[in-house]
Amino acid sequence: MTIAIVTDSTCDLPQHIVHELGIKVIPLFINIGDKSFLDGVDITRKDFYTNLPGYTVHPTTGTPGMDAFNDAYQTLAEKGFSEILSIHISKKLSAIVNMAGKAAQEYERIPVTVRDSGQLSLGTGLQVEQAARMAADGKPMKEIEAALDDLRSRTLVAARLDTLEFLRRSGRMNGFIAGIGSLLQLKPILTMKNGMPGSERVRTTYKAEARLLKILEEHQPIEQFSLLHTNALEKAMAFHEQAAHLLPAEITHTINITPVLGAHLGPGAVGYAIVAKNAL
Repeated sequence: MTIAIVTDSTCDLPQHIVHELGIKVIPLFINIGDKSFLDGVDITRKDFYTNLPGYTVHPTTGTPGMDAFNDAYQTLAEKGFSEILSIHISKKLSAIVNMAGKAAQEYERIPVTVRDSGQLSLGTGLQVEQAARMAADGKPMKEIEAALDDLRSRTLVAARLDTLEFLRRSGRMNGFIAGIGSLLQLKPILTMKNGMPGSERVRTTYKAEARLLKILEEHQPIEQFSLLHTNALEKAMAFHEQAAHLLPAEITHTINITPVLGAHLGPGAVGYAIVAKNAL
Protein backbone atom coordinates (compact mmCIF):
# COMPACT_ATOMS: atom_id res chain seq x y z
CA MET A 1 0.00 0.00 0.00
CA THR A 2 1.21 3.50 -0.84
CA ILE A 3 0.36 6.39 1.48
CA ALA A 4 0.08 10.01 0.32
CA ILE A 5 0.63 12.92 2.71
CA VAL A 6 -1.57 16.02 2.68
CA THR A 7 -1.16 19.14 4.79
CA ASP A 8 -2.02 22.86 4.72
CA SER A 9 0.12 25.90 4.05
CA THR A 10 0.55 26.77 7.74
CA CYS A 11 3.03 23.88 8.05
CA ASP A 12 5.88 26.14 6.85
CA LEU A 13 7.93 23.36 5.28
CA PRO A 14 10.49 24.60 2.74
CA GLN A 15 9.37 24.15 -0.85
CA HIS A 16 12.28 21.88 -1.72
CA ILE A 17 11.16 19.43 0.99
CA VAL A 18 7.56 19.57 -0.25
CA HIS A 19 8.67 18.83 -3.80
CA GLU A 20 11.23 16.18 -2.83
CA LEU A 21 8.69 14.21 -0.81
CA GLY A 22 5.63 14.80 -3.00
CA ILE A 23 3.61 16.37 -0.18
CA LYS A 24 0.25 17.83 -1.19
CA VAL A 25 -0.17 21.29 0.38
CA ILE A 26 -3.60 22.91 0.50
CA PRO A 27 -3.24 26.70 0.70
CA LEU A 28 -5.24 28.88 3.06
CA PHE A 29 -6.54 32.28 2.01
CA ILE A 30 -5.09 35.68 2.89
CA ASN A 31 -7.64 38.44 2.40
CA ILE A 32 -6.33 41.99 1.97
CA GLY A 33 -9.08 44.55 1.40
CA ASP A 34 -11.28 43.24 -1.40
CA LYS A 35 -8.60 40.89 -2.76
CA SER A 36 -8.04 37.28 -1.77
CA PHE A 37 -4.70 35.51 -2.20
CA LEU A 38 -3.71 31.85 -1.90
CA ASP A 39 -1.00 31.47 0.73
CA GLY A 40 2.29 30.53 -0.90
CA VAL A 41 0.84 30.84 -4.39
CA ASP A 42 -0.28 34.41 -5.09
CA ILE A 43 1.73 36.45 -2.59
CA THR A 44 5.31 36.30 -1.30
CA ARG A 45 6.10 36.40 2.37
CA LYS A 46 8.56 39.25 1.97
CA ASP A 47 5.99 41.42 0.17
CA PHE A 48 3.33 40.63 2.76
CA TYR A 49 5.44 41.59 5.77
CA THR A 50 6.90 44.66 4.09
CA ASN A 51 3.42 46.00 3.36
CA LEU A 52 1.65 44.74 6.51
CA PRO A 53 2.14 47.85 8.71
CA GLY A 54 0.66 50.07 6.02
CA TYR A 55 -2.51 48.16 5.15
CA THR A 56 -5.52 50.39 5.84
CA VAL A 57 -7.64 47.30 6.53
CA HIS A 58 -5.92 44.57 8.50
CA PRO A 59 -5.59 41.29 6.55
CA THR A 60 -7.78 38.37 7.49
CA THR A 61 -7.30 34.68 6.79
CA GLY A 62 -9.67 32.03 5.49
CA THR A 63 -9.96 28.26 5.54
CA PRO A 64 -10.40 26.39 2.24
CA GLY A 65 -13.72 24.63 1.77
CA MET A 66 -14.39 20.93 1.51
CA ASP A 67 -13.97 21.04 -2.27
CA ALA A 68 -10.28 21.82 -1.86
CA PHE A 69 -9.80 18.70 0.22
CA ASN A 70 -11.97 16.53 -1.99
CA ASP A 71 -10.02 17.67 -5.06
CA ALA A 72 -6.72 16.92 -3.35
CA TYR A 73 -7.83 13.49 -2.21
CA GLN A 74 -9.21 12.68 -5.65
CA THR A 75 -6.01 13.77 -7.39
CA LEU A 76 -3.93 11.52 -5.16
CA ALA A 77 -6.28 8.57 -5.65
CA GLU A 78 -5.98 9.02 -9.41
CA LYS A 79 -2.19 8.94 -9.08
CA GLY A 80 -2.48 5.45 -7.62
CA PHE A 81 -2.12 6.04 -3.90
CA SER A 82 -4.06 3.56 -1.80
CA GLU A 83 -4.33 5.62 1.41
CA ILE A 84 -4.04 9.25 2.56
CA LEU A 85 -2.78 10.81 5.78
CA SER A 86 -3.94 14.43 6.12
CA ILE A 87 -2.05 16.39 8.84
CA HIS A 88 -3.07 19.91 9.87
CA ILE A 89 -2.60 22.84 12.23
CA SER A 90 -4.05 22.44 15.73
CA LYS A 91 -7.82 22.64 16.05
CA LYS A 92 -7.23 25.11 18.89
CA LEU A 93 -5.98 27.59 16.30
CA SER A 94 -7.94 26.87 13.13
CA ALA A 95 -11.02 25.09 11.80
CA ILE A 96 -9.05 23.48 8.98
CA VAL A 97 -8.66 20.06 10.65
CA ASN A 98 -12.44 19.91 11.12
CA MET A 99 -12.97 20.79 7.46
CA ALA A 100 -10.51 18.09 6.42
CA GLY A 101 -12.33 15.61 8.67
CA LYS A 102 -15.69 16.35 7.08
CA ALA A 103 -14.22 15.93 3.61
CA ALA A 104 -12.58 12.65 4.62
CA GLN A 105 -15.86 11.28 5.95
CA GLU A 106 -17.53 11.91 2.61
CA TYR A 107 -14.65 10.67 0.46
CA GLU A 108 -15.07 6.97 -0.31
CA ARG A 109 -12.61 6.04 -3.04
CA ILE A 110 -9.63 5.37 -0.73
CA PRO A 111 -9.23 5.63 3.09
CA VAL A 112 -8.30 9.08 4.45
CA THR A 113 -6.94 9.53 7.98
CA VAL A 114 -7.08 13.10 9.31
CA ARG A 115 -4.67 14.06 12.05
CA ASP A 116 -4.55 17.11 14.32
CA SER A 117 -0.86 17.94 14.70
CA GLY A 118 -1.51 19.81 17.96
CA GLN A 119 0.95 22.35 16.61
CA LEU A 120 1.49 25.27 14.25
CA SER A 121 4.14 26.30 11.74
CA LEU A 122 7.10 23.91 11.73
CA GLY A 123 5.66 22.15 14.76
CA THR A 124 3.22 20.75 12.20
CA GLY A 125 5.76 20.72 9.40
CA LEU A 126 8.20 18.43 11.15
CA GLN A 127 5.42 15.88 11.64
CA VAL A 128 4.46 16.17 7.98
CA GLU A 129 8.07 15.70 6.89
CA GLN A 130 8.55 12.61 9.06
CA ALA A 131 5.28 11.11 7.84
CA ALA A 132 6.27 11.68 4.22
CA ARG A 133 9.71 10.13 4.69
CA MET A 134 8.23 7.09 6.41
CA ALA A 135 5.57 6.73 3.72
CA ALA A 136 8.27 6.89 1.05
CA ASP A 137 10.01 4.03 2.85
CA GLY A 138 6.83 1.97 2.69
CA LYS A 139 5.93 2.14 6.38
CA PRO A 140 2.29 1.31 7.24
CA MET A 141 -0.17 3.88 8.63
CA LYS A 142 -0.11 2.44 12.16
CA GLU A 143 3.66 2.77 12.40
CA ILE A 144 3.63 6.31 10.99
CA GLU A 145 0.97 7.46 13.43
CA ALA A 146 2.86 5.97 16.39
CA ALA A 147 5.99 7.83 15.32
CA LEU A 148 4.02 11.07 15.00
CA ASP A 149 2.54 10.62 18.47
CA ASP A 150 6.07 10.40 19.82
CA LEU A 151 7.29 13.39 17.78
CA ARG A 152 4.34 15.54 18.83
CA SER A 153 5.05 14.80 22.52
CA ARG A 154 8.62 16.12 22.11
CA THR A 155 7.94 19.23 20.01
CA LEU A 156 7.63 22.82 21.17
CA VAL A 157 7.24 26.07 19.25
CA ALA A 158 7.98 29.38 20.95
CA ALA A 159 8.32 32.95 19.69
CA ARG A 160 8.61 36.46 21.02
CA LEU A 161 6.63 39.14 19.24
CA ASP A 162 8.06 42.56 18.50
CA THR A 163 4.79 44.32 19.30
CA LEU A 164 1.25 43.74 20.54
CA GLU A 165 -0.12 45.89 17.72
CA PHE A 166 -0.91 43.15 15.25
CA LEU A 167 -2.63 40.96 17.82
CA ARG A 168 -4.80 44.02 18.51
CA ARG A 169 -5.48 44.67 14.82
CA SER A 170 -6.41 41.04 14.19
CA GLY A 171 -8.87 41.07 17.07
CA ARG A 172 -6.88 38.57 19.13
CA MET A 173 -6.27 41.03 21.97
CA ASN A 174 -8.32 43.72 23.64
CA GLY A 175 -7.33 47.15 22.30
CA PHE A 176 -6.97 48.71 25.74
CA ILE A 177 -4.60 45.97 26.92
CA ALA A 178 -2.59 46.32 23.71
CA GLY A 179 -2.29 50.06 24.25
CA ILE A 180 -1.09 49.68 27.82
CA GLY A 181 1.30 46.97 26.68
CA SER A 182 2.88 49.28 24.12
CA LEU A 183 3.40 51.96 26.77
CA LEU A 184 5.08 49.46 29.05
CA GLN A 185 7.15 47.90 26.21
CA LEU A 186 5.57 44.51 26.83
CA LYS A 187 6.80 41.74 24.54
CA PRO A 188 4.46 38.75 24.21
CA ILE A 189 5.91 35.24 24.18
CA LEU A 190 3.71 32.62 22.55
CA THR A 191 4.22 28.88 22.95
CA MET A 192 2.63 25.71 21.61
CA LYS A 193 3.13 22.13 22.78
CA ASN A 194 0.95 19.02 22.91
CA GLY A 195 -2.03 20.88 21.48
CA MET A 196 -1.97 23.58 24.17
CA PRO A 197 -1.23 27.22 23.29
CA GLY A 198 0.38 29.36 25.97
CA SER A 199 1.39 32.99 26.39
CA GLU A 200 3.54 35.16 28.61
CA ARG A 201 4.29 38.88 28.64
CA VAL A 202 7.63 40.28 29.71
CA ARG A 203 9.19 43.74 29.62
CA THR A 204 11.59 44.57 26.76
CA THR A 205 13.06 42.55 23.92
CA TYR A 206 16.13 41.69 26.00
CA LYS A 207 14.01 40.01 28.68
CA ALA A 208 11.88 38.27 26.05
CA GLU A 209 14.92 36.73 24.41
CA ALA A 210 16.28 35.77 27.83
CA ARG A 211 13.01 33.93 28.42
CA LEU A 212 13.34 32.13 25.08
CA LEU A 213 16.81 31.02 26.14
CA LYS A 214 15.46 29.83 29.47
CA ILE A 215 12.83 27.71 27.70
CA LEU A 216 15.62 26.06 25.71
CA GLU A 217 17.52 25.36 28.93
CA GLU A 218 14.40 23.76 30.43
CA HIS A 219 14.03 21.29 27.55
CA GLN A 220 17.52 19.86 27.22
CA PRO A 221 18.77 17.85 25.47
CA ILE A 222 17.46 19.14 22.12
CA GLU A 223 17.66 16.89 19.05
CA GLN A 224 16.40 19.33 16.40
CA PHE A 225 16.28 23.12 16.26
CA SER A 226 14.66 25.27 13.57
CA LEU A 227 14.63 29.07 13.44
CA LEU A 228 11.35 30.90 12.87
CA HIS A 229 10.85 34.59 12.17
CA THR A 230 8.54 37.07 10.49
CA ASN A 231 10.72 38.95 8.00
CA ALA A 232 13.44 39.29 10.66
CA LEU A 233 16.22 36.96 9.53
CA GLU A 234 19.07 39.05 10.96
CA LYS A 235 17.41 39.17 14.39
CA ALA A 236 16.74 35.44 14.22
CA MET A 237 20.37 34.65 13.37
CA ALA A 238 21.56 36.92 16.19
CA PHE A 239 19.34 35.01 18.61
CA HIS A 240 20.73 31.73 17.32
CA GLU A 241 24.25 32.94 18.12
CA GLN A 242 23.17 33.57 21.72
CA ALA A 243 21.57 30.14 21.97
CA ALA A 244 24.16 28.07 20.07
CA HIS A 245 25.64 26.52 23.23
CA LEU A 246 22.23 24.93 23.96
CA LEU A 247 21.59 23.57 20.48
CA PRO A 248 22.58 20.89 17.98
CA ALA A 249 25.39 21.87 15.62
CA GLU A 250 23.07 22.32 12.64
CA ILE A 251 19.82 24.25 12.18
CA THR A 252 17.18 21.94 10.69
CA HIS A 253 15.25 24.69 8.90
CA THR A 254 15.17 28.52 8.87
CA ILE A 255 11.68 29.76 8.01
CA ASN A 256 9.98 33.09 7.38
CA ILE A 257 6.60 32.20 8.95
CA THR A 258 3.52 32.02 6.72
CA PRO A 259 1.45 35.23 6.50
CA VAL A 260 -1.57 33.20 7.67
CA LEU A 261 0.06 33.24 11.11
CA GLY A 262 2.08 36.40 10.58
CA ALA A 263 -1.02 38.52 10.15
CA HIS A 264 -1.52 38.03 13.89
CA LEU A 265 2.14 38.07 14.92
CA GLY A 266 3.31 41.06 12.89
CA PRO A 267 6.80 41.58 11.44
CA GLY A 268 9.87 41.31 13.66
CA ALA A 269 8.89 38.15 15.57
CA VAL A 270 11.66 35.66 16.37
CA GLY A 271 11.30 32.12 17.63
CA TYR A 272 11.99 28.45 17.09
CA ALA A 273 10.63 24.94 16.78
CA ILE A 274 12.47 22.33 18.81
CA VAL A 275 12.31 18.58 19.14
CA ALA A 276 13.58 17.50 22.55
CA LYS A 277 15.03 14.07 23.28
CA ASN A 278 12.37 13.44 25.92
CA ALA A 279 8.62 14.08 26.07
CA LEU A 280 7.78 17.59 27.20
